[in-house]
Amino acid sequence: MLTFAAMMVASYLIGSIPFGVLVGRARGFDPRAVGSGNIGMTNVARAGGRGAAILTFAGDILKGAIPVVVGRSLGLMAPELAWIALAAFVGSICSVFLGFKGGKGVSAALGIWVVLSPLALLFALAAFGVVLAAFRIMSLASIAAALVIPAAVAAVGAPHPFVLLAVAMSALVLLRHRENISRLLRGEEPKFIGGDARRA
Repeated sequence: MLTFAAMMVASYLIGSIPFGVLVGRARGFDPRAVGSGNIGMTNVARAGGRGAAILTFAGDILKGAIPVVVGRSLGLMAPELAWIALAAFVGSICSVFLGFKGGKGVSAALGIWVVLSPLALLFALAAFGVVLAAFRIMSLASIAAALVIPAAVAAVGAPHPFVLLAVAMSALVLLRHRENISRLLRGEEPKFIGGDARRA
């Protein structure tokens, strides 16, 4: 059986897979040279269209979900699962394959929580949907979901290590959105209109 340390490393490496870059290369573009330069689904869609965005989204969800699924199948308890999930998430925002840069972690977080606490995830998705519908700003909707998930995880009675994980992940998501937050405060963050926005 894999040692826990080896599983942590493997989870980080899986989380580090830059699906947006890989999909871009297959389609003949580099998302880092397009729009905001982010490697996530929204920016990939600008140069590669809906198909490329869907592939990126699916890959980013899986790289968050797979390490947790494997850990659970091996009988890991909540504290170990939380560390495995955090390793995968850190990989998604700080990829060894991209010089310790990465995306904003939202899709990877979705993959993690759909496995660890799908009920709590529903609350976060509801917040995302309501804010996006009301303001048409993708980053604001992502920030809202990040703010809701820790309380939601606690409210549904998830194990304490999962609550701490939610707090840590949300803090990192907010950190990765610091430029978006600055633009929001200045009233300069673009809206998501007709499937596009200038930054994400």
